[in-house]
Amino acid sequence: MSLPKPPRRKRAAAAQLALLPMALTVLGVYIGTVLWSVRISFSSSKIFPTSDFVGLAQYQRLFNAERWIVSLHNLAIFGALFIAACLVLGFLLAVFLDQRVRGENALRTVFLYPYAMSFVATGLVWQWMLNPELGIQSTVRRLGFPGFEFDWIVSQDKVIYTLVIAAVWQASGLVMAVLLAGLRGIDESLWNAARIDGVPRWRYYLSVVLPQLGPAFGTAFVLLAVGVVKVYDVVIAMTQGGPGNASEVPAKFIIDSLFNRANVGLASAASTVMLLTVLALLLPWWYARSVRSRAGAQA
Repeated sequence: MSLPKPPRRKRAAAAQLALLPMALTVLGVYIGTVLWSVRISFSSSKIFPTSDFVGLAQYQRLFNAERWIVSLHNLAIFGALFIAACLVLGFLLAVFLDQRVRGENALRTVFLYPYAMSFVATGLVWQWMLNPELGIQSTVRRLGFPGFEFDWIVSQDKVIYTLVIAAVWQASGLVMAVLLAGLRGIDESLWNAARIDGVPRWRYYLSVVLPQLGPAFGTAFVLLAVGVVKVYDVVIAMTQGGPGNASEVPAKFIIDSLFNRANVGLASAASTVMLLTVLALLLPWWYARSVRSRAGAQA
């Protein structure tokens, strides 16, 4: 004899009660520390936090620091190239797998596997491959091409592009998975109708598929953009921010200011700037999704 199920309202209350410890943890630890960091950014804190108030002095000092400006410039280059390359390559991989090719499951695993690796492991692998004395350049020269050069990782003008190569190799599989899910949600009858009308496949993808993948592209863009803002591991593993400050990024500037230069106030100001950057990326995306959800509920 089966026991009667508790009312739906009681089940919902029990689920909310089970989530309460996690909610309190998020509110107390995450949001609390964020607010504390913002408050410290308006103080003159050095090694230890202080409760004084100096207004925007730390922010003025931050944007007068050449190293911070260089890090923002590097982040802009890295972010633009990384996001564009991942979206293009991920879309092409998704379109390729959408053709129901043989061994699709194995190929999907291979393409997505790099994303399962940590950025540290990715950075170390690519550091070895791009090392002029050990990697691609050395191998090609031993094959009989002594004039071949591929020393971007030790070039101040080109080192940022090596970070893009490594990051795209790792993250493009994630974009592929997101866009492939979007492709599989498109009604196949559209392609059948287009084929009957003699529409070439490239035209079908350009005029029919791409407009319907807007939400998937938006999700992929937000994921990539947030990853750009917090990029750190691959820089440390590959270049340590060098040569010089040629591959410096804001996250490394923050960590160095906090631990190596013992400047809590400056590090908190930089962290607050990056937090505002992330919110500027997430809030429009969240708002657009909310609008679409309400529109779908009213339809």
